[in-house]
Amino acid sequence: MAPRSRTAVALPPIPAGDLADLPPLSRDQKIALLAQWESELRAASAPFLNDLATKVVPGEGDVDAPIVFVGEGPGVEEDRLGRPFVGRSGQLLDKMIVAMGFQRQQIYIANIVKLRCAEWDETLGRVKDRPPTPEDAARGLPWLHRQIEIIRPKVIVTLGAPAIKYLIGETEGVMKIRGTWRQYRGLPLMPTYHPAFVLRAYTPENRGKVWSDLQQVMKVLGMAAK
Repeated sequence: MAPRSRTAVALPPIPAGDLADLPPLSRDQKIALLAQWESELRAASAPFLNDLATKVVPGEGDVDAPIVFVGEGPGVEEDRLGRPFVGRSGQLLDKMIVAMGFQRQQIYIANIVKLRCAEWDETLGRVKDRPPTPEDAARGLPWLHRQIEIIRPKVIVTLGAPAIKYLIGETEGVMKIRGTWRQYRGLPLMPTYHPAFVLRAYTPENRGKVWSDLQQVMKVLGMAAK
């Protein structure tokens, strides 16, 4: 496998303007636009499919979802099924969503990149998932920006460091900024820990921090915490 490039990559900028200022879209319009978007995404991603990234993982959920959760990218289980967050991290995310008072199908789940990022690890002697590189993110971000523009949620929740870093160019670590509001095209954005991190460090403190972050999201949506 060829080594990853160390050349600096310029990430595509966030589209200008607040989403609230765009002409409104009906549910049927959103469905049609997302179908066209997915068809174009699959065609553009085809040259990058290989034995490690075998499927495009566009994202899934309600086109009128009040929340879009943004992770970094699909892993091995997500690649196998073509769906986001279906492994152990996805199971924890599902519990988080239910605790907020939603079902998975009522919200929307997306990623910075739409293809699995993985490589051979000589030390482990096996293929290992890796965070997206700037090159990976540069290919995936235009699709994510368009995806969010179509869905137009009320709140965005980023999961983990790569998601907040690549989506809005945040330079501070997620441990420092989680629980503090940011903005994306006029939308409130809440950074929190990735479920995979919580599973690795499954402490009452970390679980409490994520729940605190999600409670802030619920407050913005006018929902009372259970």
